[in-house]
Amino acid sequence: MPEQLQAPVDQGGTNLSGGQRQRLAIARALVRRPPLYLFDDCFSALDAGTDARLRSALKPEARDAAVVIVAQRVSTILSADQIIVLDAGRIVGVGTHHELMSTTEAYREIVASQLGEEAVA
Repeated sequence: MPEQLQAPVDQGGTNLSGGQRQRLAIARALVRRPPLYLFDDCFSALDAGTDARLRSALKPEARDAAVVIVAQRVSTILSADQIIVLDAGRIVGVGTHHELMSTTEAYREIVASQLGEEAVA
């Protein structure tokens, strides 16, 4: 925004885009420095590049906290320490991206649909 930190924010953030509201909510959480961050699909309104830059910037800020990310976008969780794959509300796989690629068909299908068949090969 041209006014940067001085930019007015309407009640409920109605003058902000979905991505701007999400980034503001994440910034508010970072300022508090909680022991646990729970991001419930909060990267979904961000384009892939902004998502990657935000997660990269988040790592050093949250290094002393537990971070749980609920995501539907595979690219958001590729480098997670542990991924839990759900299918119809049931856990069908647990592990890193590489482990799940070799053990969990449902995960491979998700990766193929989002990143292309070449990502599975």
